[in-house]
Amino acid sequence: MAHRDPVDSPKHGADSPATSRAYRDAMSSTVPASAHAVVVGAGMVAHRFVESLLARAGESWRVTVIGEEDRHPYDRVGLTSFFGGSTPDDLTLDRSVLDDERVRFVRGDAVARIDRTARRVTTKRGLSVAYDHLVLATGSYAARLAVDGFGWDGCFVYRTLDDVESLRAFVERRSRELGRALTGTVIGGGLLGLEAAGALQGLDVECTVVQSSDRLMSAQLDLPAGDALRRLIQSRGISVRTGAVTTRIDADRGGRVTGLEFRDGGYERTDVVVFTVGVRPRDELARGAELAVHERGGVLIDDGCRTSDARILAIGEVANYDGMCVGLVAPGYAMAEVAATRLLGGAASFPGYDLSTKLKLSGVDVASFGDAFGETPGALDVVYADPVGGVYKKLVLSDDAKTLLGGILVGDASAYGALRPLVGGALGGDPAAYLMPEGGVAAPTGDLPDEALVCSCNSVTAGTIRQAVHEEGCTDVAAVKSCTKAGAACGSCVMMVKKIVGAELAKTGAAISNALCEHFDLSRRQLFDAVRVSGLTTFSAVIDRFGTGRGCDICKPALASILSTLVGHHVLDGENAALQDTNDHVMANLQKDGSYSVVPRIPGGEITPEGLVVIGEVARDFGLYTKITGGQRIDLFGARLEQLPEVWKRLVDAGFESGHAYGKSLRTVKSCVGSTWCRYGVQDSVGMAVNLELRYRGLRSPHKLKLGVSGCARECAEARGKDVGVIATEAGWNMYVGGNGGFTPRHAVLLAEGLDDAGLLTAIDRFLMYYIFTADRLQRTAPWFEDLEGGIDELRSVIFDDSLGICADLDAAMAAHIGSYEDEWRATLEDPEKVRRFASFVNAPTTPDPSLAYTAERGQARPATDEERASGGVLIAGTILEVRR
Repeated sequence: MAHRDPVDSPKHGADSPATSRAYRDAMSSTVPASAHAVVVGAGMVAHRFVESLLARAGESWRVTVIGEEDRHPYDRVGLTSFFGGSTPDDLTLDRSVLDDERVRFVRGDAVARIDRTARRVTTKRGLSVAYDHLVLATGSYAARLAVDGFGWDGCFVYRTLDDVESLRAFVERRSRELGRALTGTVIGGGLLGLEAAGALQGLDVECTVVQSSDRLMSAQLDLPAGDALRRLIQSRGISVRTGAVTTRIDADRGGRVTGLEFRDGGYERTDVVVFTVGVRPRDELARGAELAVHERGGVLIDDGCRTSDARILAIGEVANYDGMCVGLVAPGYAMAEVAATRLLGGAASFPGYDLSTKLKLSGVDVASFGDAFGETPGALDVVYADPVGGVYKKLVLSDDAKTLLGGILVGDASAYGALRPLVGGALGGDPAAYLMPEGGVAAPTGDLPDEALVCSCNSVTAGTIRQAVHEEGCTDVAAVKSCTKAGAACGSCVMMVKKIVGAELAKTGAAISNALCEHFDLSRRQLFDAVRVSGLTTFSAVIDRFGTGRGCDICKPALASILSTLVGHHVLDGENAALQDTNDHVMANLQKDGSYSVVPRIPGGEITPEGLVVIGEVARDFGLYTKITGGQRIDLFGARLEQLPEVWKRLVDAGFESGHAYGKSLRTVKSCVGSTWCRYGVQDSVGMAVNLELRYRGLRSPHKLKLGVSGCARECAEARGKDVGVIATEAGWNMYVGGNGGFTPRHAVLLAEGLDDAGLLTAIDRFLMYYIFTADRLQRTAPWFEDLEGGIDELRSVIFDDSLGICADLDAAMAAHIGSYEDEWRATLEDPEKVRRFASFVNAPTTPDPSLAYTAERGQARPATDEERASGGVLIAGTILEVRR
């Protein structure tokens, strides 16, 4: 495990099982009378699990622990202290846990096989043990670089007591043989690498740390912090070499290490090499037992630490949660508590990884926590730097400077204990008080808020939102967003935030505002009606009559969508161009590296061989990455801004048009092959899907729209997961509404059965237009439908019985859309003024953005990582990528 002291964890670290939340939850539940749990692995996390379980279990519970090392569990986090005089006994964890009469401890043996059917494990020595519950705590192994010479005498990893004992014995022996102090190299400048360097220095080895990236601890520190740490490390007499990629380890004729070769031609003489380049989960047992394993390693678990077999749990570094395995002890302890609680019948969930870290190296004080890199949108950095004193401190705050998001402390981490529990909450004082030498302000105390997570991007809970309403005086979503950052990132939770705010205001008897934003007191629905009745056609005219100020990033795109529906002007005409979101502004989706994607429309997923050839040729000629999407079309990634018109001209000339992947509009109509080819199909689903996509293409709406058409009840097009789903039957078409995937998946609800083609089109026309007329900003059809008074029956009445008397208006609006449709990209290419917008640089319109760089993977181009950019060998934008397999 990466070296982070257990006491650093505010939730699980120093708390004993008897004082943990998991323990309290379990004690209020029914505890099973007896069971036999087998634990595979005898490390720190396994020890914590057994300790937690036995503290609450009855006398009839039995636990068997099988450990590969011939030792009692020990403090792996404290390995470096071994070089400071600590003995293996000093590092040994509480022996009384495994000495309990309910525990059978098998050490020096390893489980070789799991028989899930018989619920039995077999060890390498032939021991067979049955289980009621199996807990995998096998941890991970130290990785080594795949370089020539990694097996020479003098190469070590830094992982176990055996490793450090072998390292110390080698240094003592080799220094006697050579009659001098050794030189040593640590490959990997992360937490563990720096501690290993300190250990070598403690053995009188002249040490160099080699890091492939541009700074030490690159996963935790930004560049200024990395520079400060480098100076601190060098001041201790440890050399640092960054941006160095090891390519070969040389040895003498006796196979003993003599030096390292680097990619840039450099060379480092050395007598001993320690690899600290990461760990890999030991998931081979799980793979052999055919448990679900992540493609990058680790046993997949849910938030209760259960694997794909309900009888088997996984905890610690071998467990893969949310696509990650993490080599920190505190998350492992958290998993141990959750697993024990679940086995005892309690309710507990793993809260996710806390990646905060603190380096334990004498004379070097470093800590990193929360959003240390300031990746939260609008984040502010408050920095204190004292290069002479070797101190660098940074706090990352929300854009209103109230909420602590994370921080970095180098040279003086005394405020770490006070700051870390405040992440995600109000800082409660002047940030400088935590950074200046006289700082170290104590953290505010108080009850923890409600733990229901609403905004996963910024870890904002329902309790925090309620507090913003009741204590901060927030009366709308915008105020809550400013106060708590809920909804400030991806925006998926905005509707949920709005519901919580409304419910809390209702409890107080306060009036609930449905205002679109601070510039319009009207809701989106009211504003839509106001524009429709007034006949206004520009944003300036609308805000002059119905609003105040100049508008914002909330009302401008919302009104642009309304005007698109009611007026139908091109998105880049006149004032419209200044109203659009980033994607609409260039009619393409912005990607993480600053390039754009191109998505031509492929109605119903039907495409000719000639069309496929054109797309392939365009992708090849412009060096674009191609991907078939779940919506049955082809995305082309990596186009530069100035390339977009060129790419689209090729596509438009071949008969393609915009797929509107960038807009809040119809995206795709997915279909199966239906009765045309499939022996089970009862209707022409492809024909209907093509008809629907051509009918509703370009239709702007409060949020994106997706449709699906299945040719029979087998539902291969997954129509019930769409805003409008159509399923063929012998009697006609069944129409479903209100489904979606995304942040909160919903199944669509049956609206009508047995519709003919004309009846289906009319019903969909009216449903979509009713939604567009009345939905809130960024509200999908599913939550809109849920908010409708009267539910599905009322919706049927509006659409089929014209209960509101608006069907003629809905029909006319859809007819106007169909009659006025034009392909946005064709129209753009025909207007030189619009084409001139597509330039990377105003003074050099054809010059490619030099920040774009790519490398090849699986035969295609992808954005180069920072490490790949640093090491060279990437293609810079402006060249056509030639990829060879």
